[in-house]
Amino acid sequence: MAETGVLARSAVRFCYELEDSPRYKRVKHFFYDLLENPRSRIRSYFDVGMITLVLTSVYLLIYEIRHDLGAFGRWFEMIAVSLFLVEYLLRFWLYNDAHRIFIDHYERAQFIDQPFRLGPPLREVLSSKWEYMSSPLAIIDLLAIVPSYRPLRILRIFLLFRLFKLFRYARSVNEFVKVLSEKRFELFTIIIFLTFIVFTAASAIFFFEAKGEGGEIEDFFDGIYWALVTISTVGYGDITPQTTEGRVITLVLIVTGIGVISFTTSVVVAAFNEKMGEMRESRVISELEKKGKHTILCGFGRMGRVVAERLAEDRKRFVVIDPDSENVAEARKAGYLVIQGNAEKGELLESLGVKDRAEMILCLTGSDVANVYITLTARYLNPGIKIISRANREEAVRKLRQVGADHTVAPFKVVGLIAVEFIGKPVAFEAIHGILSGKDRVGLETVTVRAGSTLDGLTVGEVDFWANKLLLFGVITHHRPEGRDMAGCRVPYDMKTHSLYFNPKPGFRLHVNDTLLVFGHEYSVVHFKDELESGKLRLRRR
Repeated sequence: MAETGVLARSAVRFCYELEDSPRYKRVKHFFYDLLENPRSRIRSYFDVGMITLVLTSVYLLIYEIRHDLGAFGRWFEMIAVSLFLVEYLLRFWLYNDAHRIFIDHYERAQFIDQPFRLGPPLREVLSSKWEYMSSPLAIIDLLAIVPSYRPLRILRIFLLFRLFKLFRYARSVNEFVKVLSEKRFELFTIIIFLTFIVFTAASAIFFFEAKGEGGEIEDFFDGIYWALVTISTVGYGDITPQTTEGRVITLVLIVTGIGVISFTTSVVVAAFNEKMGEMRESRVISELEKKGKHTILCGFGRMGRVVAERLAEDRKRFVVIDPDSENVAEARKAGYLVIQGNAEKGELLESLGVKDRAEMILCLTGSDVANVYITLTARYLNPGIKIISRANREEAVRKLRQVGADHTVAPFKVVGLIAVEFIGKPVAFEAIHGILSGKDRVGLETVTVRAGSTLDGLTVGEVDFWANKLLLFGVITHHRPEGRDMAGCRVPYDMKTHSLYFNPKPGFRLHVNDTLLVFGHEYSVVHFKDELESGKLRLRRR
């Protein structure tokens, strides 16, 4: 008993060491991202590499049947099998946290003041590991290693299991299997019906077309073979009925085969139609995972389409959400990533990365109620995300602000103000419209002061905007100038968390995260940003 107690204490101590080890957690998290995490970018590279390895090993094993590859073939097979074995063991390890099971049992025993025994947690660990080992994909992984044992030539049949390993790495194949698995009842019914028809037809044809009756059927297996070939409408012609009864059976079987094929096709097509939306959504989510930070655009109406066009022109990463099928079709036709659904649903926003990968959400639906719900949900999921919302009515502005919108846009009010401006000052209106629309590639652009940037700490007067063929329109900052910096300030326009200083004086000092509004040609802006990133920005001589 004492020895068992020492062993149990040692096991528990080791489990707690693993639980508290940052290195162990980092290693396990790395291999989880490599092998299991569907959102991991590194997993896609691993899958491509394993697909290449599987196909190459299968090709070489087939080629080696009639050609001697010599040492190269043996070394390649050894490396491939070693990688397959390591992968199998890693997946075996990742399937669950065995040390957590021991800790849970130990803490439960401590809580109820009972002696801790190794037996129950050990049985639970072995049971969970067996659950993994007996899963279809794990069996395929294990049998894929068998072809390397050359003395057992009969085991070469397991070469096929290396091809089955592609089910693990190819997402499209996995989606296909999932779609069919959801129609397993219908497919099982078809298989039962098909089995009944084949055996009935085989028995009948064997009875009427046996060798003794002047036919070509030698045994019952020939009857099954003929029935399968006939019902599939392939008709090789190697076995043909010679009697009238046999020909009648053939006609009935051909008609039945057409019906079975039609019914099977309709079941498969219906399954894919039901899952097509989910498959497209899965593809969009996968694309977003690869691209990193992005913007979520809710609503693809008239306003949403204009915003999407500008985002696409600026090469911004974004995804569109709209419940209307026609709008979704238009967005897909334009080449945008789009998902059909209601953006008010937290599950949808969460799947699109609103918690971590999305940097901004634009609520541009035609319903103020929908925009309020989207804003509320997004703010709950991510308190730090930037939210810009459309407000069709004046009273909606206050509600949107209360639920967390950073900025609101009242399109009808803006249109009214523009109309008044056009009536009173048509020339000024044309100029402003040209700036906002980017006419002749001239417009207003933003430049952000990054950490470590040349602009950090400089005054506006020290930056030679004129030499870069740019005009500084203003600076958006969250800093409040004090002391000598006040000399470069005009009266700011205060926003929620920032202030806009229009046409700042030369003494205005720039800080990290400030945003410069510059006016100029597209080429000038790109050149200015390139020089800023390379550290070659032109400054005024002092």
